[in-house]
Amino acid sequence: MTKDVPVNERIRVRQVRLIDENGTQVGVVDTREALRMAKEREYDLVLVSPNAVPPVAKLLDYGKWRYEQQQAEKEARKKAKRTELKSMKLRPKIETHDYNTKLGHIRRFLEEGHKVKVTIMFRGREMAHQELGYKLLDRIARDLEGVGFVEMRPEMLGRDMNMVMAPGAKPSAATASVGSSTNPAQ
Repeated sequence: MTKDVPVNERIRVRQVRLIDENGTQVGVVDTREALRMAKEREYDLVLVSPNAVPPVAKLLDYGKWRYEQQQAEKEARKKAKRTELKSMKLRPKIETHDYNTKLGHIRRFLEEGHKVKVTIMFRGREMAHQELGYKLLDRIARDLEGVGFVEMRPEMLGRDMNMVMAPGAKPSAATASVGSSTNPAQ
């Protein structure tokens, strides 16, 4: 953002709306006059709003202004929440201990603020029993009810059944049970 801002002689417009170093509006002046004023006061003429009519230019110390802009961008990046899509893969015939371990991982991911894509992988004859996958995903959704909610209902993609869970409480009562309308076996 701050790299391609026209400064001093690089400003290619005839007139600008000038704001002085104190923040008061001088008015619409010729660009040459604004440059002369900037040199007299030992400031730079910076085009801060090039899309306005007429463009807005300001008298300021360009190096200091650019440094402050970079610091503000850096701070904004630091405060931005980074969410990842974590993935957890299961089989339809999972044992209790393995299920509890995977459930613990999913719970931890959701508590850290990440979304989780839960995938049930089917092999061979297991494709004939897709209801086991729907039941397993429904069980996961019920066990994690206070920690996260189902963002994307279970759906088949090839030999995999996927469901996406997001952190937080359930957004509204409009979202029905996980396996209600998506399970053709019911």
